[in-house]
Amino acid sequence: MHHSFLASNSPGTVSDRASGRYHVNFGFENAMSELRQIERIDPPAGIPGGEVAVECASFPLGGAPTLNVRFGDQPAHVVAATPGRALVLVPDLSTGTEIEVTLGEDSVARSKPARFLMARRLAEGIHPVASPAFDPADGSLFVTRSGPRGEHVPVSLYRIGSDGDLEEFSGDITNPTGIAFDKGGRMFVTSRLDGAVYRISPSKEVVVFAGDLGIATGLAFNREGDMFVGDRTGAIYRVNEIGEAHAWAQIEPSVSAYHLAFGPDDALYVTGPTVSSFDAITRIDEDGEPTVFYRGLGRPQGLAFDREGNLYVAASLRGRRGIVRISPDAAQAEIVVAGMNLVGLAFSAKGEMIVATNDAVYSLPLGIHGTLVE
Repeated sequence: MHHSFLASNSPGTVSDRASGRYHVNFGFENAMSELRQIERIDPPAGIPGGEVAVECASFPLGGAPTLNVRFGDQPAHVVAATPGRALVLVPDLSTGTEIEVTLGEDSVARSKPARFLMARRLAEGIHPVASPAFDPADGSLFVTRSGPRGEHVPVSLYRIGSDGDLEEFSGDITNPTGIAFDKGGRMFVTSRLDGAVYRISPSKEVVVFAGDLGIATGLAFNREGDMFVGDRTGAIYRVNEIGEAHAWAQIEPSVSAYHLAFGPDDALYVTGPTVSSFDAITRIDEDGEPTVFYRGLGRPQGLAFDREGNLYVAASLRGRRGIVRISPDAAQAEIVVAGMNLVGLAFSAKGEMIVATNDAVYSLPLGIHGTLVE
């Protein structure tokens, strides 16, 4: 489908359904039109399929040119357009670098380029349902292939080395969900089928660490090394160093999974999509008392903090989906990475943001450093 901006003699925007073209009327008579200059791309980073707003200024150009939006040399699908703004879908590129975005005619004039950070695809054809996790020992990234509930797959846990190579790591856990490393560097994985937490050694030995945890999903450690596990039916369990668990907090059940992360204030932050389109991030203090930290997200899932205390979460905000950044005081929220079907994220020691969809994993060199278990 080809999309274009065409001048006419009356202001406004109409769509020609037969041709699939957008006609943007700039209010000029005598077929005068305007080639528009990009002022801002919101957000300025994304993965393929993410929706971004291209905001424009205008300058006159004779005739009635056909305009389009290009990311590098790839045309972008236009979802909607007005004279000052176009919503477009990021093309299927995988560069891991900044690329140029332009407006212009198909083969003649183009606007000055704006910059956009394009993600690099690390792996695809997998099925994570929560955030990936970095091994602090060597910087390798672990991601699950969770699959439908009850389905056993030959390989359910993958390792992506620092060189980018994808390695089959283990198939011993059915429906793996949350992954976390303790301060000693040991890896733990929840299973939403078994209601258990497994410990996995570097030699790939898998043993049950704790059980009877309901539908075990989210997983996180506090500074003292205590484990916290989210049972999506409404409980957060605290698990000691020998695997003994007790119910620590009660919150609203989730339709899919809980996602857990400790903040710089030592409180536990939890997301869990419900049937509402106006979900909250819950803050649970050291005594297990929950309060609302931020409300107004659609289907919030994996979350992580940076060193400045900003919270990042895979969610929808005001009808657009991506990675949302929320300020430490919860007063400001904005999408910083555009993407659809996002389930989680993680930060590397090099400042990369890793984002996971329900099918693939991407890397964006944003220069953001996350918090680590000390």
